[in-house]
Amino acid sequence: MTAAVTHARIATPSFWPGRPGLRKAGNSLDWSTDGATWPNRIASRFVRTADLTWHVQIMGQGPILLLVHGAGGATSSWRDLMPCLARDFTVVAPDLHGHGFTATPGASGMTVDAMAAGLGALLMALGVSPAVAVGHSAGAAILARLALSGPVAAPAVLVALNGAMLPIPGLAGPVFRSLARLLASTPALPWIVSRRARRHHVVARLIARTGSRLNDAGIDTYARLMGSPEHLRHMLLMLARWDMRQIVRDLPGLPCRLVLVAAECDRAVPLQAARQTAARVPGSELIVHYGYGHLSHEEAPEETAAIIRRAVRERLMETAAA
Repeated sequence: MTAAVTHARIATPSFWPGRPGLRKAGNSLDWSTDGATWPNRIASRFVRTADLTWHVQIMGQGPILLLVHGAGGATSSWRDLMPCLARDFTVVAPDLHGHGFTATPGASGMTVDAMAAGLGALLMALGVSPAVAVGHSAGAAILARLALSGPVAAPAVLVALNGAMLPIPGLAGPVFRSLARLLASTPALPWIVSRRARRHHVVARLIARTGSRLNDAGIDTYARLMGSPEHLRHMLLMLARWDMRQIVRDLPGLPCRLVLVAAECDRAVPLQAARQTAARVPGSELIVHYGYGHLSHEEAPEETAAIIRRAVRERLMETAAA
């Protein structure tokens, strides 16, 4: 069952920014200081579910469109794309578990299944069932698991922006996960790495290795994120527990239209991975976004918004003609 493309009223959240108790434990981002200049701060709210307190941004009017960032990102990853999409949609964008300003779960909460279930609980708390879901990198895999497993109805369209929806091939996958697990479980290491990773030139160099080039504002937001040891640790925990084998088996049964947007110059998730994903999902579409890297939605937000609008429009036309 797919979600109807309708305008929805979003439930009143549990509490709003500025109330006491928003500071996360340890070396985490703090809303009263780090949040003071957070991109699109005016759209922020905090929502409690049974397991977590979530930072969510909501803006615009129209059909519900859900944005889910990838490992190491946050709502700031959508800082320019979100206002573009808000012209036509009610855009809902959370910080994932342990990322940004969302609370830190236990390590068991960082698997793709647990993160999809947590996201489903958040949507139920908000009282929405998105008509459109857009995920970047690992966020696309979380959305695929959510569409396959519920608890909310699957969207009409799932747009994967440089989606990481397949396992890392060969021995590299288990080795990479083991290394990430080691780094995440050594308390001092995230702190040591974050001390260096918060530097502007270091972040710029890391982003360039993905094939993307961001402006100073974009680099500064990632420097702020990477300067948080807790954010960095949960990024590593997410990577350490990232097992895609079951999703790969389930992908052919994806109950919504899959549109894969693959950046030509992506060095993190190469174009070939998108081609392989498209071959596994009947009726999927592959769009190559030329001239950009892994963070193409941040390099070219207007172009990315146009691609998303077209994908939704075509799906609605198909549905009307059926």
